Amino acid sequence: MQPSSPAEQPAPPRFGPGSGSSPRSGSSPRSGEAGRWADWRAASRRSIPRRPVPGLGLTGGSRQLAGHRLFRQQLRLGRRGLAIGIDIGGTKVAAGVVDAEGNILREARRSTPGSDPRAVERVIVELVEELSAGTRIRSVGIGAAGWMDLDGGTVLFSPHLAWRNEPLRENLQHLLRRPVMLVNDADAAAWAEWRFGAGQRQDRLVCITLGTGIGGAMVMDGHVERGRFGVAGEFGHQIIMPGGHRCECGNRGCWEQYASGNALGREARELALANSPVAQELLKAVDGSAERITGATVTELAIAGDAASRELLEDVGNWLGLGLANLAAALDPGKFVIGGGLCAAGELLVAPARKAFARNLTGRGFRPAAEIELAALGPNAGLIGAADLSRVSSRTHR
Repeated sequence: MQPSSPAEQPAPPRFGPGSGSSPRSGSSPRSGEAGRWADWRAASRRSIPRRPVPGLGLTGGSRQLAGHRLFRQQLRLGRRGLAIGIDIGGTKVAAGVVDAEGNILREARRSTPGSDPRAVERVIVELVEELSAGTRIRSVGIGAAGWMDLDGGTVLFSPHLAWRNEPLRENLQHLLRRPVMLVNDADAAAWAEWRFGAGQRQDRLVCITLGTGIGGAMVMDGHVERGRFGVAGEFGHQIIMPGGHRCECGNRGCWEQYASGNALGREARELALANSPVAQELLKAVDGSAERITGATVTELAIAGDAASRELLEDVGNWLGLGLANLAAALDPGKFVIGGGLCAAGELLVAPARKAFARNLTGRGFRPAAEIELAALGPNAGLIGAADLSRVSSRTHR
């Protein structure tokens, strides 16, 4: 339906001096001049075209009511068949055959071959050929750290590899002769948790990945929300302590400098280098070499019961909860799903995060609060999500 021209727009009723009425005047909401005002507003809404929600074909006004139902219909377009998911990390490339229920049927791994883009492409081709032998594969999804264009065809930038405006999908579709989808690794993990894990049945899901830094992604009304330019989700770089610790991004005081695995390790090393008596177990675990203490070291000792390590982990959990409260104020999700290597600490990390979240939440006591839950799919979430996104999208990118 074509939008109405300005001449076809209904004229608003007159209110104010000389009109004898106002939009708030006396009678019932649908009678007299007030009724004319309500009728005009309704007619205006019908005549103004609303912007479609990306990936759903829904208008903004209808997405709350019909989002999941129509999106599930969209998923059925790619329901049959298997897909291969590939998760490219700084040290390894993991791949697997994934079915429509998110189950990994076969797996294979390779070391990441340095930073040469052509060498990485060859490894991807090797993995796909190995996993697809004797199996009909519908599509291939590739997840990697970095920024992809909105079409999922070009890697704009990747921190682990020398990909700069690399038309990776076109290259790989030529080599593999099947549909290929590129996706940020955090987006892929969030999609997997929404489809098969801890984020199922959520209309507004925010996923946080805690590793050396902090990654993030959002699934809103059944689609990965990537922002206007495709680079949304850099939650780890919200400035939470102005003038604080220097971040690799160039700024100071970023959230990931206080609530990540690197932050946990740094705080533990400082405690040990200060010769604190409470750091004896930390030093014993690394044979007295404080520089060798990492976030994983602290997590292992905390799980084993070391009091100092648990205190350090609680501090990180407090920073985590504060950052989540900031995100809740901006995004108002129904649930936060927390994943990544640091989550091996489980409730030792998440329990203090929940307390800090509740303490710092805007409007606390007068609004519903988002749930905070650990991710369900573990380190395979990125692989599963990349495969499923490619399968669902394979009719578009042939």
